[in-house]
Amino acid sequence: MWIQLLLIAAIVLLAAFVMRRTGSDSHLAIRRILFGVFVIAAILAVLFPQWLTWLANLVGVGRGTDLLLYALVLVFLVFVWTQYRRNIALQRQLTLLARKVALLEAGAEKEAPAPDAASDGTPHEAQRD
Repeated sequence: MWIQLLLIAAIVLLAAFVMRRTGSDSHLAIRRILFGVFVIAAILAVLFPQWLTWLANLVGVGRGTDLLLYALVLVFLVFVWTQYRRNIALQRQLTLLARKVALLEAGAEKEAPAPDAASDGTPHEAQRD
């Protein structure tokens, strides 16, 4: 009984942490809805583990824990794939940004007047001979 209360409290706290509002619009409504369904399913699996076993038998898996493991492996693989795609997109954005900065700095150096000998106090090569 205590472990169930502890697990439910952990699920609710993690859900509140993950679904909190951030400054960006990266949390779409569909993600929040799906995460809410996941939280409800997790709480029900903790409260009624026999339901998970029943569902596992329904789909042809021997035990509920095996079904849960298979589902977690699939979720992990989807997570890895989405993070990989997000990383590739961020690398592309960073490359484009670095190119733009380099071009802006190169253009600024061309437009800036070259310092003359009188202004910085160092003689030119031709004046030293």
